[in-house]
Amino acid sequence: MRRFFLPVLGLASACGGYTAPITPTGDVTPPVVAASPAQLESTLFLIGDAGSPGKDDPVLAALTKQVEATPGKRVIVFLGDNIYLKGMPDTGGVGRKEAERRIDEQLKVALSSRTETYFIPGNHDWGYMGPSGFEAIKREGDYIDSKGAPFARMVPHGGCPGPEYVDPSPHLRIVMIDTQWWLHDYDRPRDSTSACPFYTPAAVVNALNRQLLTAGDRHVIVAGHHPLASGGMHGGNIGFSTHIFPLRELRPWLYIPLPIIGSYYAFNREQGSSDQDIAGPKNERMRRALELVFSVRKPLVYAAGHDHGLQVLTGRTARHLLVSGAGIINHEERVAYTSRTEYAASLPGFMRLDILKDRQVRLGVETVDDKGVITETFAEYLK
Repeated sequence: MRRFFLPVLGLASACGGYTAPITPTGDVTPPVVAASPAQLESTLFLIGDAGSPGKDDPVLAALTKQVEATPGKRVIVFLGDNIYLKGMPDTGGVGRKEAERRIDEQLKVALSSRTETYFIPGNHDWGYMGPSGFEAIKREGDYIDSKGAPFARMVPHGGCPGPEYVDPSPHLRIVMIDTQWWLHDYDRPRDSTSACPFYTPAAVVNALNRQLLTAGDRHVIVAGHHPLASGGMHGGNIGFSTHIFPLRELRPWLYIPLPIIGSYYAFNREQGSSDQDIAGPKNERMRRALELVFSVRKPLVYAAGHDHGLQVLTGRTARHLLVSGAGIINHEERVAYTSRTEYAASLPGFMRLDILKDRQVRLGVETVDDKGVITETFAEYLK
């Protein structure tokens, strides 16, 4: 396995995350040569948590530029949390215009590059896990399908859990699931009165198994919002700053010191008080169900967002785990090195998977600065 790490010196502060990639000590090898245009069969771009972009966000602009410069079949998957903070309000409701602007900034990538694009739901799209979440996710899906046509749509649609798959090229299958459906505490499709083809955990698992089974010799990329493993906050890396400034979980600028409350909050998060975290009981049940299928029919990659950083981890069922949740500038959070980490950085950017005509798959991690300059800080051929 060939790998490339671009070390960048940085500091970790009590009020922020790491500002540099974290890599295993001594595991630096020569750069991985990019595939030539003639070798490319298709390219999949993975970007998540881009739901509060400013106008002409540098990461979205850089993604558009790189997609347009890539030959062959191109696909973009937005990995959830497409509209912060509570998804799409009702027509005329408070925040509706701003919500439309935020998703429009992402839809511009698909429309201007004329690229097949899918938006996976995240917890914020489900009304920030609230009682109005089911209605919010249906509104968002309808808006994306309408404004993004013919290039962009939400998958799965209508609050359905999926899985749904597409086969963009001879050697690639993308399977998409709505992981928030598993975790949502309020109204959601759950019986035969829904329009969903699958509406129980058992049915979802069986469908996922079939979609992996029928992929043939295609590489399978499964994409959802919540990661199976992470060195970020949702993986238990709460960080010291949360003990002092817990309100920054609601708004990043709320530097109000509440040390006792903060420590209580952080301890409870680490013990599984939130199902949005890997330690949460519903999250654990969901991951067990997915990994049971993956242990029998291993996908090449499980890709997610949710944690606001860029991570490449070694999988135990899916062969590789990708976390690409830093899709806009100044949205990244701290990330820690774990025993499964190949690469991690609290830097904005996205990832790309180049599927070659000879079936090789090249992963590139593309970081973006505030001027829109792209630097590939990690690359490897996936096995």
